[in-house]
This record gives sequence, structure tokens and C-alpha cells, in this order.
Amino acid sequence: MTVQFETLEYEIGGVRTVVKAVGNGKPVLFLHGAATLEGFGFAEGLADRFRVYCPSHPGMGYSGDAPAISGMADLIVHYLDLLDAMDLTEKPHLMGFSMGGWMATELAAVAREKFDRVVLVAPAGLNDPNHPATDLGAVAPQDLPGYLAHDVSVALRYFPDGSDAAFAEAFGADRAREGEAVGRLCAPFGMGHPNLRRMIARITNPTLVVWGEEDTLLPASQLPLWADTLPDGHSLMIEDAGHLVLQEKPESLKKIGDFLAA
Repeated sequence: MTVQFETLEYEIGGVRTVVKAVGNGKPVLFLHGAATLEGFGFAEGLADRFRVYCPSHPGMGYSGDAPAISGMADLIVHYLDLLDAMDLTEKPHLMGFSMGGWMATELAAVAREKFDRVVLVAPAGLNDPNHPATDLGAVAPQDLPGYLAHDVSVALRYFPDGSDAAFAEAFGADRAREGEAVGRLCAPFGMGHPNLRRMIARITNPTLVVWGEEDTLLPASQLPLWADTLPDGHSLMIEDAGHLVLQEKPESLKKIGDFLAA
């Protein structure tokens, strides 16, 4: 199966918001991480059972710029407004990866009634000092792929290899643009919220926390912290996978789909 995305566009609070959609079935809203370099191809693993909606955050990916956004609260309002505009006929599942996992956590905490099941894939945001994330500011650009995947060749697919100058230039411009948007998002508290554990405890939806066992960006030792705090938490540890677990181990999407379909 080749992923054939439909492109949907909405004007949300003055921001052109682009949503890539694929598949058929119950809707899944997917919130991406702090960059869009890996794309949304993973959705092929869910598209046989679900209609997967993949919006680009304001100022990132396909969506327009949003210089007024100054923190996570602005993004939560943005996505509540987007859900209103999408006017789905069925309550969606919610899925978030990395920074998008933090985003999904806050969104589900304040609007749990709007979602069915929740999946958090290597979620950021908890910032437990006993399980620290890697400081990306201290990572040299050429070393970043090794922090994204246990099998570095998987991450290298998404990076310039020196053979295409135009791609390398566009890649750099995209990362700079997205970095600026992430910087505004993280301005209040960094990559997370000091009270996120209280928010996690509010999510009464059945929630699956997925982690790559070899994640060196966000340590997999955080998984039980999330799962044990969730009122209806479930865990899925994926062996031989790093941070980009959905790309390294696409077979994990079968188990995620089974959880969503339960």
C-alpha cells in the first residue's frame, strides 16, 4: 500500500493550518514532534483501520506562520479550535509523539471528553530530574541522527547526504523555521510543564504509552512514570528502537492499532 494523503486546509485564528489525512475508519488525530523531518509516512500502518489526521503545528511543516503563539496554552486553544472546524462525526482518538506527546497530554487533560483513546509515543514534557532528557543544545548537528534512532540508518533517511544541494538548503531553512516556533512554544517553562504530572493524572481515557527501549533522547526509564500516573495507563516497550520508534519499528503500529480498536 502506498500512502495517498488528502490535503485539508483550515483558517484557525488567522493561521493557515494544513492537515494531511489518510485511511478509512474511526478518526485519529496525530500531533507531531518538534520537527517534521520524518514526515507522516508512519500513518500507513494505521490507515487500513483508521482515518489518520496529521496537522502541522503553526509555524511548522505545511502550516503557516503564527508569531503570536507564545506557549503551549496557545497551541491547546489552536487545536480545540481546529477540532471545532473539522466537525468530525465521531469522537477521535488522540495520538502524540515526543513534543506532540506533551501537547496531547495537556490537550487531553483539559478536554478529555473530546477524545476516545489516547496514545503517547515517547512523550516529552515531564522533565523528571532522575530521568533527564538529552540536552539537544549540546549535540553537534552531525551527531543528531544517532540520538533519533537506535539504527542510525533509519534517521539518516531524513537528513541531507551531500548529494542534493537544494534539498540541504531547504532542510536547513525548514529546521530554522521550526526551531523558532519551538522556541516560542518552550519559552515559558522549556520543553515541558512543571505541573505536568497533575495533568497526566486527569486523563481518565484509556491511554497507551509507547517507548523505544534504546531511546537516548528521552530515556525509556520514564515510561513507568507516565503509565503509573495515568488512571487507565497501559505500557508498550519496543525493543531495539530509539526515539523514532514508529519509523524504526513500523510493526509496532499493529499493536497501537489493536489498542485503539479495543
